[in-house]
Amino acid sequence: MDAQDLKKAGLAATLPRLKILKLLEENLQRHMSAEDIYKVLMNTGENVSVATIYRVLHQFCEAGIVHRLNLENGHAVYELERGDHHDHMCCMKCGKISEFFDEVIEKRQKIIAEKAGWAITEHTMILFGMCPKCQ
Repeated sequence: MDAQDLKKAGLAATLPRLKILKLLEENLQRHMSAEDIYKVLMNTGENVSVATIYRVLHQFCEAGIVHRLNLENGHAVYELERGDHHDHMCCMKCGKISEFFDEVIEKRQKIIAEKAGWAITEHTMILFGMCPKCQ
């Protein structure tokens, strides 16, 4: 993504937005909190406030550029919206987040919703537990 993509989403290509977008694209850690983003930017000499980071992430969510994943205790992480649906597993000890996709689960959710008369527009599934390293 670049400045043109921000403009298409109705956002001006400001320096903080471009820095945060670049970090989310290039960082190997696909799920980052606002605090994670702040720490990385500070360690690289960038001067962006935490408030600005939260504001930009909110704007990115509203524009469909970023997806917010709400974890326990109000903690949230963000990932770029790449157009591929997936669900998550979160380790309760170390905080590691793994992605997965299971066609059987997806089909079952649709069946359950249809039986109840619901039309699903979106969903998020997060499984909480202990990763293999922390068990």
